[in-house]
Amino acid sequence: QVQLVESGGGLVQPGGSLRLSCAASGSIFSIWVMGWYRQAPGKQRELVATISSGGVTNYPDSVKGRFTISRDNAKNTVYLQMNSLKPEDTAVYLCNYRRLGSPVGGRYDHWGQGTQVTVSS
Repeated sequence: QVQLVESGGGLVQPGGSLRLSCAASGSIFSIWVMGWYRQAPGKQRELVATISSGGVTNYPDSVKGRFTISRDNAKNTVYLQMNSLKPEDTAVYLCNYRRLGSPVGGRYDHWGQGTQVTVSS
């Protein structure tokens, strides 16, 4: 029973920046991992970034050095700062919450509705 609301998506030119927000509400456990994933037409959903309640982060090579994930534990909110955006970054970005130690896809693994990011000139 965790609800996730994403915001901040939009249309930007290549090289531009966006900041996405994901606000979690409901039965938030003290120890968790949250992340951003993206899905583009014709492509499989892929990891963008994750962060734990303790601040440990993880990025794939495709975004490392350009994107930064951060969290505000008091607000149960995670942010994704996206810089030097490329057309290949165009996708629906989805927020994920999972109670640390619980199984993927289980009762304590939740997804938001997604926010569209379009990078085009």
